[in-house]
Amino acid sequence: MSNQRLPFEPLPNWVAEQVVSWRRHLHQHPELSFQEHNTAAYVEQTLREWEGLEINRPTATSVVAILKGALPGPTLALRADMDALPIQEENDFEFASDVPGIMHACGHDGHTAMLLAVARLLSERREELRGEIRFIFQHAEELPPGGAIELVNAGVVDGVDWVFGVHLASLLPVGQIGIREGEMMASPDNFTIVIKGFGGHAAYPHRSIDVIAIGAQLVGHLQTIVSRLTDPLERLVVSVTQFTAGSSHNVIPDSATLKGTVRSFKSSVRKEAPELIKKMAEGVAAIYGASVEVEFVYGYEPVINDEWVTGIVREAAIEIVGAEAVIATPPAMGGEDFSAYQQHVPGAFVNIGAGNVESGIVYPHHHPKFTFDEDGLLNGIRLFLRVADKLLNQQQE
Repeated sequence: MSNQRLPFEPLPNWVAEQVVSWRRHLHQHPELSFQEHNTAAYVEQTLREWEGLEINRPTATSVVAILKGALPGPTLALRADMDALPIQEENDFEFASDVPGIMHACGHDGHTAMLLAVARLLSERREELRGEIRFIFQHAEELPPGGAIELVNAGVVDGVDWVFGVHLASLLPVGQIGIREGEMMASPDNFTIVIKGFGGHAAYPHRSIDVIAIGAQLVGHLQTIVSRLTDPLERLVVSVTQFTAGSSHNVIPDSATLKGTVRSFKSSVRKEAPELIKKMAEGVAAIYGASVEVEFVYGYEPVINDEWVTGIVREAAIEIVGAEAVIATPPAMGGEDFSAYQQHVPGAFVNIGAGNVESGIVYPHHHPKFTFDEDGLLNGIRLFLRVADKLLNQQQE
Protein backbone atom coordinates (compact mmCIF):
# COMPACT_ATOMS: atom_id res chain seq x y z
CA MET A 1 0.00 0.00 0.00
CA SER A 2 1.02 3.61 -0.27
CA ASN A 3 3.87 4.68 1.96
CA GLN A 4 1.70 7.38 3.52
CA ARG A 5 -0.94 5.01 4.88
CA LEU A 6 -0.85 1.24 5.24
CA PRO A 7 2.40 0.09 3.62
CA PHE A 8 2.45 -3.68 4.38
CA GLU A 9 5.54 -3.95 2.21
CA PRO A 10 7.27 -6.18 2.61
CA LEU A 11 4.49 -8.42 3.87
CA PRO A 12 5.02 -9.63 7.46
CA ASN A 13 7.06 -12.82 7.75
CA TRP A 14 4.12 -14.93 8.89
CA VAL A 15 2.05 -14.34 5.76
CA ALA A 16 3.72 -16.66 3.22
CA GLU A 17 3.76 -19.72 5.46
CA GLN A 18 0.35 -19.14 7.01
CA VAL A 19 -1.57 -18.54 3.80
CA VAL A 20 -0.18 -21.77 2.34
CA SER A 21 -1.13 -23.63 5.52
CA TRP A 22 -4.71 -22.35 5.35
CA ARG A 23 -4.95 -23.17 1.66
CA ARG A 24 -3.70 -26.73 2.11
CA HIS A 25 -6.04 -27.42 5.02
CA LEU A 26 -8.98 -26.24 2.95
CA HIS A 27 -7.81 -28.20 -0.08
CA GLN A 28 -7.62 -31.38 1.96
CA HIS A 29 -11.15 -30.94 3.33
CA PRO A 30 -13.34 -29.82 0.40
CA GLU A 31 -17.11 -29.42 0.54
CA LEU A 32 -19.64 -29.01 -2.23
CA SER A 33 -21.85 -25.99 -2.87
CA PHE A 34 -24.42 -25.31 -0.14
CA GLN A 35 -22.70 -27.97 2.02
CA GLU A 36 -19.71 -25.93 3.27
CA HIS A 37 -20.55 -26.37 6.97
CA ASN A 38 -17.08 -27.41 8.15
CA THR A 39 -15.38 -24.90 5.86
CA ALA A 40 -17.50 -22.05 7.19
CA ALA A 41 -16.88 -23.16 10.77
CA TYR A 42 -13.13 -23.23 10.12
CA VAL A 43 -13.20 -19.75 8.61
CA GLU A 44 -15.27 -18.38 11.48
CA GLN A 45 -13.00 -19.96 14.09
CA THR A 46 -9.94 -18.50 12.39
CA LEU A 47 -11.45 -15.02 12.15
CA ARG A 48 -12.35 -15.05 15.84
CA GLU A 49 -8.65 -15.24 16.71
CA TRP A 50 -8.28 -11.57 15.78
CA GLU A 51 -9.68 -8.48 17.43
CA GLY A 52 -11.84 -5.84 15.81
CA LEU A 53 -13.92 -8.10 13.56
CA GLU A 54 -17.69 -8.31 13.83
CA ILE A 55 -18.54 -11.79 12.57
CA ASN A 56 -21.92 -13.05 11.42
CA ARG A 57 -23.35 -15.96 9.48
CA PRO A 58 -25.90 -14.67 6.95
CA THR A 59 -26.51 -18.25 5.76
CA ALA A 60 -25.69 -21.64 7.22
CA THR A 61 -22.56 -22.05 5.11
CA SER A 62 -21.21 -18.51 4.66
CA VAL A 63 -19.31 -16.08 6.86
CA VAL A 64 -19.08 -12.29 6.81
CA ALA A 65 -16.61 -10.32 8.93
CA ILE A 66 -17.00 -6.56 9.29
CA LEU A 67 -14.04 -4.35 10.15
CA LYS A 68 -14.71 -0.73 11.05
CA GLY A 69 -11.77 1.62 10.89
CA ALA A 70 -11.09 4.31 13.41
CA LEU A 71 -11.57 7.01 10.77
CA PRO A 72 -14.77 7.81 8.85
CA GLY A 73 -14.95 6.76 5.23
CA PRO A 74 -16.70 4.64 2.58
CA THR A 75 -17.51 0.94 2.70
CA LEU A 76 -15.74 -1.72 0.63
CA ALA A 77 -16.66 -5.40 0.27
CA LEU A 78 -13.97 -8.00 -0.48
CA ARG A 79 -15.16 -11.42 -1.58
CA ALA A 80 -13.78 -14.97 -1.62
CA ASP A 81 -15.68 -18.16 -2.52
CA MET A 82 -15.28 -21.40 -0.57
CA ASP A 83 -16.97 -24.33 -2.35
CA ALA A 84 -15.38 -27.28 -4.14
CA LEU A 85 -16.44 -29.42 -7.12
CA PRO A 86 -17.71 -33.01 -7.61
CA ILE A 87 -14.43 -34.18 -9.17
CA GLN A 88 -12.13 -37.03 -8.13
CA GLU A 89 -8.70 -35.52 -7.56
CA GLU A 90 -5.79 -37.04 -9.50
CA ASN A 91 -3.00 -35.09 -7.80
CA ASP A 92 -0.74 -36.95 -5.37
CA PHE A 93 -0.08 -34.07 -2.99
CA GLU A 94 0.29 -34.76 0.71
CA PHE A 95 -2.62 -32.37 1.10
CA ALA A 96 -4.76 -33.88 -1.68
CA SER A 97 -8.47 -34.18 -1.01
CA ASP A 98 -9.48 -36.57 1.74
CA VAL A 99 -13.04 -36.68 0.42
CA PRO A 100 -13.69 -39.17 -2.41
CA GLY A 101 -15.18 -37.56 -5.49
CA ILE A 102 -14.77 -33.98 -4.27
CA MET A 103 -11.86 -31.59 -4.79
CA HIS A 104 -10.95 -27.92 -4.94
CA ALA A 105 -10.46 -27.80 -8.71
CA CYS A 106 -11.06 -24.08 -9.17
CA GLY A 107 -8.83 -22.34 -6.63
CA HIS A 108 -11.48 -21.42 -4.08
CA ASP A 109 -9.28 -22.81 -1.32
CA GLY A 110 -6.70 -20.20 -2.33
CA HIS A 111 -9.25 -17.41 -2.51
CA THR A 112 -10.40 -18.14 1.04
CA ALA A 113 -6.85 -18.35 2.34
CA MET A 114 -5.91 -15.02 0.75
CA LEU A 115 -8.90 -13.21 2.23
CA LEU A 116 -8.18 -14.65 5.67
CA ALA A 117 -4.69 -13.16 5.47
CA VAL A 118 -6.09 -9.81 4.35
CA ALA A 119 -8.61 -9.80 7.19
CA ARG A 120 -5.87 -10.41 9.74
CA LEU A 121 -3.53 -7.80 8.28
CA LEU A 122 -6.18 -5.10 8.17
CA SER A 123 -7.61 -5.94 11.58
CA GLU A 124 -4.15 -5.38 13.04
CA ARG A 125 -4.11 -1.90 11.50
CA ARG A 126 -7.72 -0.89 12.19
CA GLU A 127 -6.63 2.23 14.08
CA GLU A 128 -5.17 3.54 10.80
CA LEU A 129 -8.06 2.35 8.66
CA ARG A 130 -10.60 4.67 7.08
CA GLY A 131 -14.18 3.51 6.54
CA GLU A 132 -15.46 -0.06 6.68
CA ILE A 133 -14.46 -3.35 5.06
CA ARG A 134 -16.75 -6.36 4.75
CA PHE A 135 -14.94 -9.65 4.19
CA ILE A 136 -17.37 -11.95 2.39
CA PHE A 137 -16.56 -15.67 2.58
CA GLN A 138 -19.18 -16.91 0.16
CA HIS A 139 -20.68 -20.34 -0.29
CA ALA A 140 -21.90 -22.03 -3.48
CA GLU A 141 -20.31 -20.15 -6.35
CA GLU A 142 -20.29 -23.29 -8.49
CA LEU A 143 -24.00 -24.21 -8.34
CA PRO A 144 -26.85 -21.97 -9.53
CA PRO A 145 -28.68 -20.06 -8.22
CA GLY A 146 -25.40 -19.48 -6.38
CA GLY A 147 -24.50 -18.18 -2.96
CA ALA A 148 -23.92 -14.56 -3.98
CA ILE A 149 -27.59 -13.85 -4.66
CA GLU A 150 -28.49 -15.27 -1.26
CA LEU A 151 -26.01 -12.95 0.42
CA VAL A 152 -27.27 -9.97 -1.56
CA ASN A 153 -30.82 -10.80 -0.47
CA ALA A 154 -29.58 -11.09 3.11
CA GLY A 155 -28.35 -7.48 2.93
CA VAL A 156 -24.63 -8.21 2.95
CA VAL A 157 -23.87 -5.45 0.42
CA ASP A 158 -26.43 -2.94 1.66
CA GLY A 159 -24.62 0.36 2.10
CA VAL A 160 -21.50 -0.88 0.30
CA ASP A 161 -19.82 1.57 -2.07
CA TRP A 162 -17.67 -0.91 -4.03
CA VAL A 163 -17.04 -4.65 -4.25
CA PHE A 164 -13.84 -6.37 -5.33
CA GLY A 165 -12.90 -9.99 -5.96
CA VAL A 166 -10.13 -12.04 -7.54
CA HIS A 167 -9.74 -15.45 -9.16
CA LEU A 168 -6.54 -17.49 -9.26
CA ALA A 169 -5.86 -18.44 -12.89
CA SER A 170 -3.79 -21.53 -13.64
CA LEU A 171 -3.45 -20.62 -17.34
CA LEU A 172 -2.06 -17.15 -16.55
CA PRO A 173 1.64 -17.23 -15.53
CA VAL A 174 2.39 -16.52 -11.91
CA GLY A 175 3.52 -12.93 -11.53
CA GLN A 176 0.94 -11.56 -13.94
CA ILE A 177 -2.45 -10.01 -13.20
CA GLY A 178 -5.26 -10.08 -15.75
CA ILE A 179 -7.66 -7.12 -15.81
CA ARG A 180 -10.48 -6.04 -18.10
CA GLU A 181 -12.95 -3.16 -17.99
CA GLY A 182 -16.52 -3.91 -18.99
CA GLU A 183 -17.50 -7.40 -20.18
CA MET A 184 -15.40 -9.85 -18.17
CA MET A 185 -17.36 -13.12 -17.90
CA ALA A 186 -20.51 -14.38 -19.60
CA SER A 187 -23.89 -15.43 -18.27
CA PRO A 188 -24.01 -19.26 -17.96
CA ASP A 189 -27.54 -20.38 -18.86
CA ASN A 190 -28.67 -24.00 -19.29
CA PHE A 191 -31.18 -25.82 -21.46
CA THR A 192 -32.77 -29.28 -21.56
CA ILE A 193 -34.51 -30.68 -24.64
CA VAL A 194 -36.57 -33.87 -24.39
CA ILE A 195 -37.42 -35.42 -27.76
CA LYS A 196 -40.39 -37.78 -27.80
CA GLY A 197 -40.81 -40.18 -30.69
CA PHE A 198 -41.97 -43.77 -31.21
CA GLY A 199 -39.72 -46.65 -30.25
CA GLY A 200 -39.31 -49.96 -31.98
CA HIS A 201 -36.97 -52.61 -33.33
CA ALA A 202 -33.71 -51.28 -34.74
CA ALA A 203 -34.08 -53.59 -37.77
CA TYR A 204 -37.23 -51.74 -38.83
CA PRO A 205 -36.47 -48.03 -38.38
CA HIS A 206 -39.26 -47.03 -40.79
CA ARG A 207 -41.78 -48.24 -38.22
CA SER A 208 -40.38 -45.90 -35.56
CA ILE A 209 -39.79 -42.22 -35.02
CA ASP A 210 -36.07 -42.33 -34.30
CA VAL A 211 -35.27 -39.82 -31.55
CA ILE A 212 -31.53 -40.52 -31.79
CA ALA A 213 -31.42 -39.55 -35.47
CA ILE A 214 -33.49 -36.46 -34.68
CA GLY A 215 -31.26 -35.55 -31.75
CA ALA A 216 -28.11 -35.97 -33.82
CA GLN A 217 -29.44 -33.57 -36.44
CA LEU A 218 -30.57 -31.13 -33.77
CA VAL A 219 -27.06 -30.95 -32.27
CA GLY A 220 -25.74 -29.70 -35.59
CA HIS A 221 -28.66 -27.38 -36.26
CA LEU A 222 -28.26 -25.68 -32.87
CA GLN A 223 -24.84 -24.43 -33.96
CA THR A 224 -26.47 -22.37 -36.68
CA ILE A 225 -27.98 -20.19 -33.94
CA VAL A 226 -24.45 -18.85 -33.49
CA SER A 227 -23.22 -19.03 -37.07
CA ARG A 228 -26.33 -17.93 -38.97
CA LEU A 229 -28.99 -16.47 -36.67
CA THR A 230 -26.91 -14.17 -34.45
CA ASP A 231 -24.89 -11.09 -35.33
CA PRO A 232 -21.31 -12.39 -35.78
CA LEU A 233 -20.04 -9.40 -33.80
CA GLU A 234 -21.93 -10.61 -30.73
CA ARG A 235 -20.36 -13.13 -28.36
CA LEU A 236 -22.49 -16.28 -28.06
CA VAL A 237 -21.77 -19.93 -27.31
CA VAL A 238 -24.29 -22.78 -27.63
CA SER A 239 -22.86 -26.12 -26.48
CA VAL A 240 -24.65 -29.47 -26.21
CA THR A 241 -22.92 -31.33 -23.40
CA GLN A 242 -25.18 -34.35 -22.77
CA PHE A 243 -27.07 -36.70 -25.09
CA THR A 244 -28.93 -39.50 -23.31
CA ALA A 245 -31.02 -42.12 -25.08
CA GLY A 246 -31.50 -45.86 -25.38
CA SER A 247 -30.46 -48.93 -23.44
CA SER A 248 -29.97 -51.69 -26.01
CA HIS A 249 -28.19 -52.40 -29.30
CA ASN A 250 -31.35 -53.40 -31.14
CA VAL A 251 -33.99 -51.06 -29.75
CA ILE A 252 -34.82 -47.59 -31.02
CA PRO A 253 -35.83 -45.66 -27.87
CA ASP A 254 -38.94 -43.54 -27.66
CA SER A 255 -37.25 -40.54 -26.04
CA ALA A 256 -33.91 -38.75 -25.96
CA THR A 257 -32.62 -35.94 -23.78
CA LEU A 258 -30.16 -33.24 -24.81
CA LYS A 259 -28.65 -30.86 -22.28
CA GLY A 260 -26.34 -27.95 -22.78
CA THR A 261 -25.36 -24.40 -22.00
CA VAL A 262 -25.68 -20.97 -23.58
CA ARG A 263 -23.10 -18.25 -22.86
CA SER A 264 -23.61 -14.60 -23.71
CA PHE A 265 -23.04 -11.03 -22.52
CA LYS A 266 -25.86 -8.86 -23.83
CA SER A 267 -29.39 -9.05 -22.48
CA SER A 268 -30.88 -8.92 -25.99
CA VAL A 269 -28.86 -11.96 -27.12
CA ARG A 270 -29.58 -13.74 -23.86
CA LYS A 271 -33.32 -13.19 -24.25
CA GLU A 272 -33.38 -14.35 -27.86
CA ALA A 273 -31.36 -17.56 -27.36
CA PRO A 274 -34.06 -19.69 -25.64
CA GLU A 275 -36.64 -18.65 -28.24
CA LEU A 276 -34.31 -19.75 -31.04
CA ILE A 277 -33.48 -23.04 -29.32
CA LYS A 278 -37.16 -23.85 -28.85
CA LYS A 279 -38.02 -22.94 -32.44
CA MET A 280 -35.10 -24.99 -33.78
CA ALA A 281 -35.98 -28.05 -31.68
CA GLU A 282 -39.64 -27.94 -32.61
CA GLY A 283 -38.83 -27.50 -36.30
CA VAL A 284 -36.40 -30.41 -36.56
CA ALA A 285 -38.69 -32.70 -34.54
CA ALA A 286 -41.74 -31.80 -36.61
CA ILE A 287 -40.06 -32.97 -39.82
CA TYR A 288 -40.09 -36.55 -38.45
CA GLY A 289 -43.34 -36.42 -36.51
CA ALA A 290 -41.74 -36.17 -33.08
CA SER A 291 -42.49 -33.70 -30.31
CA VAL A 292 -40.21 -31.84 -27.95
CA GLU A 293 -40.22 -30.27 -24.50
CA VAL A 294 -37.71 -27.46 -23.96
CA GLU A 295 -36.67 -26.09 -20.57
CA PHE A 296 -34.37 -23.09 -20.27
CA VAL A 297 -32.88 -22.04 -16.94
CA TYR A 298 -31.19 -18.66 -16.62
CA GLY A 299 -28.00 -18.76 -14.56
CA TYR A 300 -25.84 -15.90 -13.33
CA GLU A 301 -25.78 -12.45 -14.84
CA PRO A 302 -22.62 -11.61 -16.82
CA VAL A 303 -19.69 -10.11 -14.90
CA ILE A 304 -19.41 -6.51 -16.10
CA ASN A 305 -16.55 -4.63 -14.46
CA ASP A 306 -17.16 -1.01 -13.51
CA GLU A 307 -14.78 1.17 -15.51
CA TRP A 308 -13.80 3.50 -12.65
CA VAL A 309 -13.26 0.77 -10.07
CA THR A 310 -11.31 -1.31 -12.58
CA GLY A 311 -9.11 1.70 -13.27
CA ILE A 312 -8.24 1.90 -9.58
CA VAL A 313 -7.50 -1.83 -9.55
CA ARG A 314 -5.26 -1.46 -12.60
CA GLU A 315 -3.26 1.29 -10.87
CA ALA A 316 -2.83 -0.96 -7.84
CA ALA A 317 -1.79 -3.93 -9.96
CA ILE A 318 0.84 -1.90 -11.81
CA GLU A 319 2.30 -0.78 -8.50
CA ILE A 320 2.59 -4.42 -7.41
CA VAL A 321 3.86 -6.28 -10.50
CA GLY A 322 4.74 -3.54 -12.99
CA ALA A 323 2.92 -2.40 -16.11
CA GLU A 324 4.42 -5.14 -18.30
CA ALA A 325 2.90 -7.85 -16.09
CA VAL A 326 -0.62 -6.39 -16.05
CA ILE A 327 -2.38 -8.21 -18.89
CA ALA A 328 -5.48 -7.13 -20.76
CA THR A 329 -7.72 -10.14 -20.16
CA PRO A 330 -10.01 -11.06 -23.07
CA PRO A 331 -13.69 -11.66 -22.30
CA ALA A 332 -14.26 -15.17 -20.94
CA MET A 333 -17.32 -17.28 -21.70
CA GLY A 334 -17.17 -18.90 -18.27
CA GLY A 335 -19.63 -17.71 -15.64
CA GLU A 336 -19.20 -16.31 -12.13
CA ASP A 337 -21.84 -15.38 -9.58
CA PHE A 338 -19.73 -12.40 -8.48
CA SER A 339 -22.05 -10.67 -10.94
CA ALA A 340 -24.84 -10.76 -8.34
CA TYR A 341 -22.96 -8.19 -6.27
CA GLN A 342 -22.31 -6.04 -9.33
CA GLN A 343 -26.04 -5.79 -9.99
CA HIS A 344 -26.21 -3.66 -6.83
CA VAL A 345 -22.71 -2.27 -6.27
CA PRO A 346 -20.00 -1.00 -8.66
CA GLY A 347 -17.20 -3.52 -8.63
CA ALA A 348 -14.34 -5.29 -10.35
CA PHE A 349 -13.27 -8.91 -10.69
CA VAL A 350 -9.75 -9.80 -11.88
CA ASN A 351 -7.47 -12.78 -12.46
CA ILE A 352 -4.32 -13.48 -10.46
CA GLY A 353 -1.68 -15.40 -12.40
CA ALA A 354 -0.95 -18.76 -10.77
CA GLY A 355 0.29 -20.99 -13.58
CA ASN A 356 3.81 -22.35 -13.90
CA VAL A 357 4.77 -24.44 -16.93
CA GLU A 358 8.17 -25.42 -15.47
CA SER A 359 6.45 -26.86 -12.41
CA GLY A 360 3.81 -28.67 -14.45
CA ILE A 361 1.05 -26.34 -13.30
CA VAL A 362 -0.71 -26.24 -16.65
CA TYR A 363 -4.11 -27.85 -16.08
CA PRO A 364 -7.25 -25.74 -16.53
CA HIS A 365 -9.91 -25.10 -13.93
CA HIS A 366 -12.24 -28.04 -13.20
CA HIS A 367 -9.59 -30.57 -14.28
CA PRO A 368 -8.80 -33.52 -11.93
CA LYS A 369 -5.15 -32.38 -11.85
CA PHE A 370 -5.86 -28.69 -11.38
CA THR A 371 -3.62 -26.81 -8.99
CA PHE A 372 -1.92 -23.42 -8.83
CA ASP A 373 1.46 -21.95 -7.96
CA GLU A 374 1.14 -20.89 -4.34
CA ASP A 375 3.38 -17.89 -5.01
CA GLY A 376 0.34 -16.38 -6.68
CA LEU A 377 -1.35 -16.16 -3.28
CA LEU A 378 0.99 -13.37 -2.22
CA ASN A 379 0.17 -11.23 -5.25
CA GLY A 380 -3.50 -11.74 -4.53
CA ILE A 381 -3.03 -10.59 -0.95
CA ARG A 382 -1.03 -7.56 -2.07
CA LEU A 383 -3.70 -6.61 -4.58
CA PHE A 384 -6.52 -6.88 -2.04
CA LEU A 385 -4.56 -4.66 0.36
CA ARG A 386 -3.56 -2.04 -2.16
CA VAL A 387 -7.03 -1.81 -3.71
CA ALA A 388 -8.53 -1.39 -0.24
CA ASP A 389 -6.09 1.41 0.52
CA LYS A 390 -6.76 3.21 -2.75
CA LEU A 391 -10.55 2.96 -2.59
CA LEU A 392 -11.00 3.79 1.07
CA ASN A 393 -8.67 6.75 0.83
CA GLN A 394 -9.54 7.99 -2.67
CA GLN A 395 -11.69 10.82 -1.36
CA GLN A 396 -8.78 12.10 0.69
CA GLU A 397 -6.39 12.52 -2.25
